[in-house]
Amino acid sequence: MDRYNLSEISLQPYYENKGSSLKLFHGDCLEILPEFPHNSIDMIFADPPYFLSNGGITCHAGRMVSVNKGKWDVSQGIEENHKFNLAWLSECQRVLTPNGTIWVSGTAHVIFSVGFAMQQLGFKILNDIIWFKPNASPNLSCRYFTHSTETVIWAAKNQKSKHTFNYELMKEISNGKQMRNLWEISPPQPKEKVHGKHPTQKPLTLLDRIIKASTNENDLVLDPFNGSGSTGIAALRLGRKYIGIELSKEYLDLTIKRSEDELINISLQLVR
Repeated sequence: MDRYNLSEISLQPYYENKGSSLKLFHGDCLEILPEFPHNSIDMIFADPPYFLSNGGITCHAGRMVSVNKGKWDVSQGIEENHKFNLAWLSECQRVLTPNGTIWVSGTAHVIFSVGFAMQQLGFKILNDIIWFKPNASPNLSCRYFTHSTETVIWAAKNQKSKHTFNYELMKEISNGKQMRNLWEISPPQPKEKVHGKHPTQKPLTLLDRIIKASTNENDLVLDPFNGSGSTGIAALRLGRKYIGIELSKEYLDLTIKRSEDELINISLQLVR
């Protein structure tokens, strides 16, 4: 299969914009990914469940709120959580092109399992990015350090992969210096949530940098945990093709609203 011709995927998409080569699929990525051909995806960004929904509390916008995100974020125990990570990572590895890469974000609750699973599967770990949030929420219990970072693991399909890294562009973004693996990026801006929000929504600035660093124009990007579609929005802006997989129709509908708005903005810019 020509990996850039998304119409050759036999599954019926929940939404498709042929003009921008964007497809959204509704369902479990463990059921949908096996339908994709081997070696068909250039880059994957994954924001899997962190298994944080344990009945605790946190601080958001100055007030106390529950940490519960939904059933999809409830831990099934350490062993089952790790089996899940092995399963979806294995499918992602299968669909990556020989020189493709994957980025996976997480906190301490999940990222060590992800890293170990990658080692078990034979991925080539390239970097661990420390995403620093300068305006992180305070710790209400005052019994721990304030959580203000997430880790993003960047890995190639296997040890033989010759991955894409747009070094000069990253150097330019970093004011002429080699870009370090400590990235200071604020959480999503209010304008990124005008159509609604997702409890684990990632900022477009983060996805923009990731996609610029490891893909080229017209490459095919996949997010197996689409959420509110931030990966897809960043991909559209940068002239990449996109596939998103999501369990929730609510968040797929949110992604559609965001992507259609983005495509209008892109069209207006081209007219100018």
